[in-house]
Amino acid sequence: MFRFDEALKVYQHREPVDFRQSINGLSIRVEQAMRLNPMAPALFVFGNRRRDRIKILGWGGNGFWLLMKRLEADRFIWPGGDDVVTLSIEQLHWLLEGIDLSVIQKHPQRHYLRMS
Repeated sequence: MFRFDEALKVYQHREPVDFRQSINGLSIRVEQAMRLNPMAPALFVFGNRRRDRIKILGWGGNGFWLLMKRLEADRFIWPGGDDVVTLSIEQLHWLLEGIDLSVIQKHPQRHYLRMS
């Protein structure tokens, strides 16, 4: 398995998409439904109705690339939220591994003004 660059933003489309759509159809969906720039330094994640497939669209500087993962027996656990969900790269890797993002809670980040 490979890892994505931590600096990339990840946007997940909540509604299922027709997986006959390829680069052109998904990039139009990014523009029109998600209201985002498909050529931004980001990853755009789409799922099918059965949640057994994921497509990830990205811009490589001089062209689009498309990555797809198909599960043979399981289902992806799709996070809830708005029409467009923003994920971290770490959360994307968890999603791809089948981890339910809604039950994961990190410790809150603390900011202190002084030590005493």
